[in-house]
Amino acid sequence: AYKRFSELLPKEERENACSVRVPKSQILTLPELRANPFQHRICRVFSTSDSGDDSMSFEDFLDMLSVFSDSATSDIKSHYAFRIFDFDDDGTLDRKDLEKLVNCLTGQGKESRLSNAEMEQLIRNILEESDIDKDGTINLSEFQHVVSRSPDFTRYGGLQR
Repeated sequence: AYKRFSELLPKEERENACSVRVPKSQILTLPELRANPFQHRICRVFSTSDSGDDSMSFEDFLDMLSVFSDSATSDIKSHYAFRIFDFDDDGTLDRKDLEKLVNCLTGQGKESRLSNAEMEQLIRNILEESDIDKDGTINLSEFQHVVSRSPDFTRYGGLQR
């Protein structure tokens, strides 16, 4: 992990890799993130940068790799998936988060976008299946409940290497 992290830095900074932050643009060159539709959210969730630039310290990088590893538990993976899908960082997945999630998964092009009616029906179906307390949003425990019923989540849920 240290070798991979230090290779993202310019040569003159590599010996100080533990005390340097890698810019988001370099993190996005990692093969695991390059084609991931949630790459920007992943950087946002794992970065501890005070400046909001989504750069990563070595510890941030280790956290990210550990969540993506096969040895991470379903609870850990689902916790971070929830945070990644919570685009407005308000602690719930509401209709706007779900719409962004669907758009990320289906692609941003006009030909792949769902119609308004299709999107509304899909969001209604997701909430019907997941919103246990019927408050119009999905909280972390509701999300984890749904994930626990889906054994393929950790394999195909986008949180693996």
